[in-house]
Amino acid sequence: MRLVVARCEVTYSGRLNAYLPEATRLLMFKADGTVMVWSDRDGYKVKPLNWMTPPTVIEEDDGTIVVRKRAGKTEDRLEIRVVEILSDASHEMDEAGGLEKDGVERDLQEALAAQPETLGDGLRLVRREWATDIGPVDLMCRGADDGWVAVEIKRIGTIEAVEQLARYLERIRLDPVTGDCDGVLAAQRVKPQARTLAEARGLRWVEIDLDELRGTREPELTLFL
Repeated sequence: MRLVVARCEVTYSGRLNAYLPEATRLLMFKADGTVMVWSDRDGYKVKPLNWMTPPTVIEEDDGTIVVRKRAGKTEDRLEIRVVEILSDASHEMDEAGGLEKDGVERDLQEALAAQPETLGDGLRLVRREWATDIGPVDLMCRGADDGWVAVEIKRIGTIEAVEQLARYLERIRLDPVTGDCDGVLAAQRVKPQARTLAEARGLRWVEIDLDELRGTREPELTLFL
């Protein structure tokens, strides 16, 4: 991992445009191609000011760092104009084991693997933890029409969860066999912003009541007058 503290300005163009004026910032370049731009404020949000997820191409020349990523027929571009470098350090990071899912996510995965039809009529499980070259998607299923469906499971469905599912689909669709794969985000609660982004990306989202799925609570009944 490379960590650069620099006085710089940042311009992002692609699906939207954004600009960060000249200031001292932390630039983080991860080995997997992730690039993040951090400030020293609003740390409680645990979110960079701007970022680019892999796969990316990073070009550095004459005080300018350009990060590019293909996004369908367009290209996302993060241009960092470096005015002054205050610190530039690279570190080898340990290859630690993957983060274990919390109990709720694990239980949701087990329950949905046993009852995939909960996520869509005729859906059937092919495999849990379907491997991609950037990590495993939770469930790989096939639908009533025999089409492929990748399912990512979270306790809370966030924008980051939608982005994660989209990255998995990008890799899965490179294989002609699974080139038509659809995506579903399953969670106990899906935040409104995540719903909007999922629908914009052509992905489905489903909210799951784990107790109801396990049969420990009766479904709520709605009275139509």
